Amino acid sequence: MFDKMMVAIDQAEITNKLLDAAVEIAQKKKTQVTLVHVSQEYVSNGMTYVPENFLEDILNEMEKAGLEQLQQAESKLKSAGINPETVHLKGDPAHEILNYARDTEQQLIIIGSRGLRGIKEMMLGSVSHKVSQLSHCPVLIMH
Repeated sequence: MFDKMMVAIDQAEITNKLLDAAVEIAQKKKTQVTLVHVSQEYVSNGMTYVPENFLEDILNEMEKAGLEQLQQAESKLKSAGINPETVHLKGDPAHEILNYARDTEQQLIIIGSRGLRGIKEMMLGSVSHKVSQLSHCPVLIMH
């Protein structure tokens, strides 16, 4: 059913669930798996007392952590006999995931949910919600 599947890696605590689902789906039908992580490109500095280089350092650390997550996820899938492609993107996570999925003709997106509800979801937004609403292909949201 799915020849190409994308797994959006973000939070360490849910990554194992995402990878378990990907393995189960991919092993049944030799599906091509792409692991994707999106790093923020910038952080708006609304606090004038925070040095700009401090924010850049934070972004660099976040990017490094994201690349490590991708590497660990790749290792886990390889140990299950799946040879995934890994992709690191920068920008708004929902838009980057959607654009990459469309451009590479993905047939399924697997993504995690932080479980935000109510005011928090309204204020912070939800990447998984945006992706599920705007995707051209099915989206599996793992909690």
